[in-house]
Amino acid sequence: MAEQHRPVAHPVDSRRSFLTEALAIVTGGLATLTPVAAGVWAFLDPLRRTKAAASYLPVTELAAIPDDGLPRQFPVIADRVDAWTGFAAEPIGAVYLRRAKGSDTVEALSATCPHAGCFVEMESTGKCFRCPCHNSEFTLDGGIVAPSPSPRPMDALECRVAENGGVEVRWQKFRAGVADKVEQ
Repeated sequence: MAEQHRPVAHPVDSRRSFLTEALAIVTGGLATLTPVAAGVWAFLDPLRRTKAAASYLPVTELAAIPDDGLPRQFPVIADRVDAWTGFAAEPIGAVYLRRAKGSDTVEALSATCPHAGCFVEMESTGKCFRCPCHNSEFTLDGGIVAPSPSPRPMDALECRVAENGGVEVRWQKFRAGVADKVEQ
């Protein structure tokens, strides 16, 4: 029988094979890294985070709201985060609070006009609210005074009096310019 000749691996061939395989692994890793990095960025991006549920924020003390039925404006103050920057104890909006004679129940209305998002002001006579942007007019309980460009009444907010006498409002922002009360 004739002897079969087997090829002998030379060191140069094994080095080339190793370098080719290593280069393929590095290239594959780099090609995989780009979509993985994009996915991590999308997951961590603060602008894509969903909003937290509305929470009750302290606004004032019950004693600061006269029981004469007239609304009073109070700032809503809370910590705010804009992307990665945090702002402590900053005004984030305003509410009108009122209570009836002898009542400990407080009603809250957002000071933001549902028409275009401007701040609603109390008319100087104290008989109604008026939006300075487009002359929407509202009654003291937030109802629309016709004719009005506002698509809905002022936005009522949930309000409660805490055991310590503090008044807390469930702070929410609603989409302006639409007939339904849709949270932003």
